[in-house]
Amino acid sequence: MTRPLRIAYLMEDTDLSGGVRIQLAQADALIDRGHEVTILTKGAPLAWRASRAEWLYVDDFRLADLAPYDFVIATFWTTVQPAFELAGERVIHLCQGLESTFTAYEDVRPDIEAVYRLPLPKMVVSPHLRDWLRPFGQEVVWVGQIVDEEFYRPRRSSEHEPLRVLLPGAHQIDFKGVDVGYDAALHARAMGARFDLIRVSPWAPSREEPKEAATEFHVALDARAMVDLVHSCDIVLAPSRKEEGFGLPVAEAMAAGLPAVMTRIPSFLAFDPHRPDYALWAEENDAIALGEALMHLLDEEDLREALGARGREVVEQYRPHYAAERIEAWLMGKMAERE
Repeated sequence: MTRPLRIAYLMEDTDLSGGVRIQLAQADALIDRGHEVTILTKGAPLAWRASRAEWLYVDDFRLADLAPYDFVIATFWTTVQPAFELAGERVIHLCQGLESTFTAYEDVRPDIEAVYRLPLPKMVVSPHLRDWLRPFGQEVVWVGQIVDEEFYRPRRSSEHEPLRVLLPGAHQIDFKGVDVGYDAALHARAMGARFDLIRVSPWAPSREEPKEAATEFHVALDARAMVDLVHSCDIVLAPSRKEEGFGLPVAEAMAAGLPAVMTRIPSFLAFDPHRPDYALWAEENDAIALGEALMHLLDEEDLREALGARGREVVEQYRPHYAAERIEAWLMGKMAERE
């Protein structure tokens, strides 16, 4: 490396979310490798996680000066067009999911797909997203996901009595499948299973959410508190639907050694497509099967130990330096192409 790369991330907002966490984690990991990273955002100052990047606050990305940067990372579909207008071939589109498939964005689907068709390379966090994005053309490169180092621990703590089952995600985001997770937990309880259901969400519970089924409900935890909560649990329940781009909370829980019960969707199966023995599985939207798998895990201590160890092994690939190495190598190659 002849000199550090100068990289800008365009961040629509700084609200707590897995997508924003990955942007921040990528920035920090690249800084650790000696690069200069600036985050430009229309959001408020970051309060829930530390960041070592430089920060610039803007009202309109089109008024930002992007000339000093070797690469501009557009991190959400709304940031891509302004980045392209200002920085052209220096823009990289970071995709963490196919937003055009999200129910919440149905009214703007043509606008999103038009953005995807811009002549820009795309950087994805899960291998299955390459297949999803290929119909839109352009180069698509997998760089991997990042789980913050604080989640990793060599072994689980002593289990609780009753066992604590973590169900993460916002009920209001339909592809998180939290409704299915609740139904699975209620089925397991109806069949006699005893456990504490621990809910965590970036948002307050919706009116439709059966929050009374949860023993604890945590909202908008900062990074340190989220690590502590994950480390306090014994099992993670991951009921996402196929639109899930990655499912960061389940990978974080696996890094902590929690055995997982998952839906059989592309993003979860991509953790290790050759050996899916790192979780118990149920089909998407099948709350009964998910609840039965949870009951099986609750009943078998040896299985919990084995799945916890295997899951932790699988998510070793998501330590920050691996993604940073891939991003650096790819961007350095792009720089060489310009010369």
